[in-house]
Amino acid sequence: MEFLVRAENRLPPETPAERREELRSGERARAMELREAGILKRLWRVPGRTGWIGLFEAPDPAALHDALVSLPMSPWLDVHVEALAQHPQER
Repeated sequence: MEFLVRAENRLPPETPAERREELRSGERARAMELREAGILKRLWRVPGRTGWIGLFEAPDPAALHDALVSLPMSPWLDVHVEALAQHPQER
């Protein structure tokens, strides 16, 4: 199944710079692992915001959930997921 995931980062502004960098680094590393596993297909940032949009592929919603909560920033992400279905014109 494919999923369109929109996330906004809600990390508190008072988070120390060292912790922010640690989380960003961990997020990059985990995203690369998800790409290598074929789960994260595409990723876009949203200009002017602390958000991103991703195209994910997972066997089911539970597997997608597991992938998303494995992200180091997951406790601070406001996530919205849309399951995608193939359009008849794509066949």
